[in-house]
Amino acid sequence: MYKIMTPGPTTIKENVRKARSLETTNPDLDLEFYDYYKETCDLLRLLLHTKNEAYILSGEGILGLEAACASLTEPKDRVLILDNGVFGKGFADFVRIYGGNPVSFASDYHKPINPIELKDFLEKDSDFKYATVVHCDTPSGVLNDVEAISRLLKEYGILTVVDSVAGMFGEALNVDEAQIDILCGGSQKALSAAVGLTMLWVSSDAINAMENRSTPIASFYANILNFKDYYDKKAFPYTPPISDIYGIRAALENVMADKEILIRHKKIAEATRKAIQKSGLQLFLKEGYSNTVTAVSVPSALTDREILDTIRTKYGIMIAGSFDVLAGKVIRIGHMGENAREACMSETMDALTKTFKDLGYPLKCDLKMTFLEALQEE
Repeated sequence: MYKIMTPGPTTIKENVRKARSLETTNPDLDLEFYDYYKETCDLLRLLLHTKNEAYILSGEGILGLEAACASLTEPKDRVLILDNGVFGKGFADFVRIYGGNPVSFASDYHKPINPIELKDFLEKDSDFKYATVVHCDTPSGVLNDVEAISRLLKEYGILTVVDSVAGMFGEALNVDEAQIDILCGGSQKALSAAVGLTMLWVSSDAINAMENRSTPIASFYANILNFKDYYDKKAFPYTPPISDIYGIRAALENVMADKEILIRHKKIAEATRKAIQKSGLQLFLKEGYSNTVTAVSVPSALTDREILDTIRTKYGIMIAGSFDVLAGKVIRIGHMGENAREACMSETMDALTKTFKDLGYPLKCDLKMTFLEALQEE
């Protein structure tokens, strides 16, 4: 088995694995499970600081992104796509699938979205039903100020769909203060639960928009309204994956008990970046670094595959490349959830130093030692 240090999936704690192995009931018929599911959703609301309803859907985090677009988009709706990363750009595909007209606000992939520039854009054109924005765009690790962006969009009467799959639980996020309408999360990132669940937080404004459509939602599985009255009716739209929900509940309780989770992510991320920069390697981003993912530019003398294959096969550690326009250009280290630990990152930094030496590209410093020194300075 490899040590997984990718930007998700992440390491799963033993209590989460054990929770997924518990004996299960029939989740459609056992009324006690409806209470358990609702209590788990209420915990999601508490952790993300919101009165909005929360739901857990059976499907990897991408399901949440599509469900948001499927549930809001009607034919010819103009939708603003805030694009400063691969996933940010990708929202346009979901909008097109459901007949909408995506309009791009594109900016430098090396930086976060600038709210002042966005405001200038909106002064000229704000006729949008909703806008999409990514909190941490995983392929590059860029972190957008989604709270400021969402509040700005609300000033223009634009609903917001925020992808925080790779941000939440590693970065601070207050849904109510940000006035986010649909927040999308995934189980396998900083939450450190198993792959396979989407979490959604949905505002009353978003529900009203869905209920007052002139055309029906063109999906069943991705129709958020199908979850709206599940508790009162004691009926789920489809059989929930009960073992995975037991697991996510344990993971949420782990987060609740980890009072310094955000501080831990910040310290690990900053020490990682300092070590990378002192080594002579280059960070892909110019600014806007997330505390969950670090993207490192591939030196011109090497390929991403040489680095990834060597560290995996020789040192047993799996990190990631990237894709789309960033394919071959960066390698990515995930320091999120249970992977945002000193021991995990020390081992990874040590393996990276040895990997570059093996490939004939010696670094200016030992990554592990520099990482540990930087961590002590925090």
